[in-house]
Amino acid sequence: MASVVGDRLRLVVKVLGSLVVDEVGQATRLRRRTRQGQEGPAEGGAGSAGAEERRAKAVRHALESLGPFYVKLGQILSTRPDMVPQSIRDELQNLHDEVDVQPFPAFEAVLAGDLGPDWKRRFDDIDTSAPLGAASLAQVYRVTLPGGRPAVVKIQRPGIREGVLADMALMRRASRIVARVAPRFNEVIDVEAMLGSVFDAMEPELDFTGEARNMDEARQFVRPFRTLEVPRVLHASPRVLVQSLAPGTSVRHVDRAHFTDDERIEIGRDLLRFMYHGYFVHRVFHADPHAGNVFAVPGGPATLIDWGMVGRLDRRTSLQLLPLFMTLAQNDGAGLAHHWAEMGRVTSWSNMPAFAADMAAFVPKVSHLSLEDMNFGVSLTTVLAKATKRGIGSPPAVSLLGKSFANLDGSVRCLAPEITLPEVFQGEVPKILFSLGREFLGRHQFARNSMELLLAAVTSPEQMRGVLGDIANRQFALQVHEPRTTAAMGGQRPTRPSGGMVALGALAFLLARRRST
Repeated sequence: MASVVGDRLRLVVKVLGSLVVDEVGQATRLRRRTRQGQEGPAEGGAGSAGAEERRAKAVRHALESLGPFYVKLGQILSTRPDMVPQSIRDELQNLHDEVDVQPFPAFEAVLAGDLGPDWKRRFDDIDTSAPLGAASLAQVYRVTLPGGRPAVVKIQRPGIREGVLADMALMRRASRIVARVAPRFNEVIDVEAMLGSVFDAMEPELDFTGEARNMDEARQFVRPFRTLEVPRVLHASPRVLVQSLAPGTSVRHVDRAHFTDDERIEIGRDLLRFMYHGYFVHRVFHADPHAGNVFAVPGGPATLIDWGMVGRLDRRTSLQLLPLFMTLAQNDGAGLAHHWAEMGRVTSWSNMPAFAADMAAFVPKVSHLSLEDMNFGVSLTTVLAKATKRGIGSPPAVSLLGKSFANLDGSVRCLAPEITLPEVFQGEVPKILFSLGREFLGRHQFARNSMELLLAAVTSPEQMRGVLGDIANRQFALQVHEPRTTAAMGGQRPTRPSGGMVALGALAFLLARRRST
């Protein structure tokens, strides 16, 4: 592994070094032309649009030449205006995960290693003339299983895993250096934590047994949504995945005229509903639901494929994300600012009043728009940029969430651009809250709430005695005050009663009712 890391380091240094040399050369030539009077003021200097476009293209080509890990990283950076200039972000959105097709014989050793030397007997036929898809991590081929059933086989490129793991190790080292040399930047953008969430999501792409587990899990979650399905796993090993064939074509290339209006709108709505439940109920979501990963066919369900990159949210982040969406749907910019700060991190130099004003001006512009007029991913990155500018750190999960939102937005737009995201979300909120309520009252969560009750009794005996005294006198009331601004609190995070304290109040109220009956 050490030798692989060393090889990757030399390649990264070479590619980045070429970028620097090219940039210095361009700047030198520009200064020389300026001195010679060959360029007038109207043509601009090093910061002109032409120079920015050239620089952005050079960065994209560099990331593509470095391989799959850097392509994924570039795709995520394209949603981070707090880290990357607009001109480069626009170019990074053109990053693709497609590479030159390797001839099929290069994969035969992988098939033999994972399926055995008699791997050909597993298929009646395999179309090796051209893959259905070629990405930097794998190639996908159409196969026919014994009995005539169509399927696909996904084969990992030879040696790709070692290179990606080496790149991850290099980036971890780089993130620690950033934390030391740029502490103020790291205070609002925890690069190491952000990369950690990306690495965790990418792991199943390096071991297809993880992707298979993701698909089995997603297939359980997708059942309530009648217009959607997830491919069935037929075989999984670390480097080979056989799954059912998704019918139809990707929504990027579908002709909407072939679908009825009701059909395409319902697919779009179900896709949004399914992803909303992933964010808020299951806390597991497809991190890359772009239009190429959603297949649709008239008269049948749409299929969400490629479950290699999946995001997972902890309970706290997911619960804080829900009111964030609610404030957007309800045109509440100040509320969005508050919940974003709660979900993220308030620094010593945060300016919450200014951030609230930013959101109060921005949210009314987008809360009512349909997908035809609004790019939700762009809206999210606008909030992210404003938060960073005002000194409010965002949670590490926001990078994957931003990628997921932006891709989901584009996929639904391909089918049903007239859909309004807040409208679909508000219609799904009662079901989401009902699911969360069932979880809250479940045995394991109830035990945790009880422990919080006991902990509160031990750590705050005076407060607890007062609460219990009020309950005994039938005078208990739960009051929630609007938190003070961060500036008034000396830079500290605004606080609200935790879910455990609300549960404490509800439990205490029930106990009081039992005593009085």
